[in-house]
Amino acid sequence: MYLDIKKKIKMALTFADMSEAELARRLGSTPQAFNKRMRTCKFTSGEMEEISSAIGAEFICAFRFPDGTEI
Repeated sequence: MYLDIKKKIKMALTFADMSEAELARRLGSTPQAFNKRMRTCKFTSGEMEEISSAIGAEFICAFRFPDGTEI
């Protein structure tokens, strides 16, 4: 099952028992500005790492090949 970034962030926030507004504040943003970013869902890998750090998680983004190689 494919989940888009917005759904993954929302699920992670639910798991972390955190609101989007709290995440925005932890990222140094306003809830309104973060909500706008959530609508476009265009986050860089660096931003995803910041989000994951703010919610106490680890962000992993990789291509894993059958031989175990990750890129």
